[in-house]
Amino acid sequence: MKTMFLRTRRIRPESKSGTRKSRLQAIVAALFVLLVASASVYAFGVLKHDPTLTDLRARLLGASALHPFGTDHLGRDVLTRLLLGGGQTLGYSLLALGAALIIGIPFGLIAGYKRGRIDRLFMRVADGFLAFPDTIVAIVLSGLLGAGIGNLVLAIVIVKWVSYARLVRSTVLSESQKDYVAVARTNGLSDARIMSRHLLPHIAGNVLVLASLDLGKIILLISSLSYIGLGAQPPTPEWGAMLNDSRPYFQSRPELMVYPGLAIVSTVLLANMLGDVLRDRFDVKKEAQP
Repeated sequence: MKTMFLRTRRIRPESKSGTRKSRLQAIVAALFVLLVASASVYAFGVLKHDPTLTDLRARLLGASALHPFGTDHLGRDVLTRLLLGGGQTLGYSLLALGAALIIGIPFGLIAGYKRGRIDRLFMRVADGFLAFPDTIVAIVLSGLLGAGIGNLVLAIVIVKWVSYARLVRSTVLSESQKDYVAVARTNGLSDARIMSRHLLPHIAGNVLVLASLDLGKIILLISSLSYIGLGAQPPTPEWGAMLNDSRPYFQSRPELMVYPGLAIVSTVLLANMLGDVLRDRFDVKKEAQP
């Protein structure tokens, strides 16, 4: 009886913990979807204000029914620019993240599986990139390539692909020594087939977790470099650029800086929260495997 009682007491907390994690995952997913949807409102024509149209007669107006968040120093609707700016910031962040994954995963697979000269060459290149902080390298590259959101995305891709390639390489080095890879080789499967069908599924979880955690960093990087003029250029609405435009009016209209600042902070926190949830989820699955 004691054994049965103790077993019951051990199972209950795990069940409640699993329920709480499921609820947290649902909340995070819902909030993230709502955020992306709200940032895309303008694209569907719901908002009637042109985010780039200037009207000096309506400059620095307070909140009203026509302009819920007021207008900026050029008479542009702040809410419209905030929502479209979210689409710009999130969209370019996801573009940079996706491009870094597309480049980094194949490099890591080939370097970890083939080894030899390819692996040594990759490690020398990776060491060169990792010798300096990501932000410094991105600033230097953006300065060399020229100001603009496209060049900023390219600079971030150049900076970020190495971290994914290194993660994939280290996982492949471990996985390629296991029996299922040896069996696949014995069965005559090509290297490309082994990497795509057997090794790639084993690295997907780790890559997804790292990507979700990196999303917040990329959002911060794009906003920061746009703030100093290396990213989105006027009149394109972007959260970092909106912060910079509002600086001279901080004393009279501080909310013009508060709105994009809160948007950046909340989005980064939400992205980090999503990464933590995914990390916990994949850790649980990993522990559950025999």
